[in-house]
Amino acid sequence: MTQAQVLQLCEQQGAYLRGHFRLSSGLHSAEYLQCARLLAAPAIAERLGRALAQRCPGLPVDFVTAPALGGLIIGHEVARALDRPFLFVERDFSGQMALRRGFEIQPGWRGLVIEDVITTGGSTREAIAAIQVAGGAIAAAASIIDRSDGAIDLDLPHVALATLKVATYQPEACPLCAQGQPAVKPGSRQ
Repeated sequence: MTQAQVLQLCEQQGAYLRGHFRLSSGLHSAEYLQCARLLAAPAIAERLGRALAQRCPGLPVDFVTAPALGGLIIGHEVARALDRPFLFVERDFSGQMALRRGFEIQPGWRGLVIEDVITTGGSTREAIAAIQVAGGAIAAAASIIDRSDGAIDLDLPHVALATLKVATYQPEACPLCAQGQPAVKPGSRQ
């Protein structure tokens, strides 16, 4: 699957939004990728999962993980394509990412961390740390979209089906705010 095909799917599914957005990182942007809309179509989710699994570095691995909420569907599809267990991480009562729900990692297991969209790498780093606390290791990371234009450094290999250079702004320097446009927060994290 080419980058053009991925972006065309995003457009067709209404997942590539334009406006004024407040991202989970706190940054502002005129573009937003709502992969929940893209992944709502099971056949598309399966196709993207297979494509991402084919590109993943660091194989073979013992498991696939993803941070809840955004990475759940694509993480599951990559795990299915690789025929590996899917053990997701989520925020615990203190707000930290953790492996919960009875998921366990066997000593020496290596995994992949999968995201829908990566912008600053914050959620991916939190997922990696949660897996390390649980006794595992992460071999590589992958995402459908890399909004950093490949600039994210996770200290491990990272691949994406599409890489974009999307301008982001600190809220105090946001030209959209200066124009009086209200920012909306379309993601899962408030």
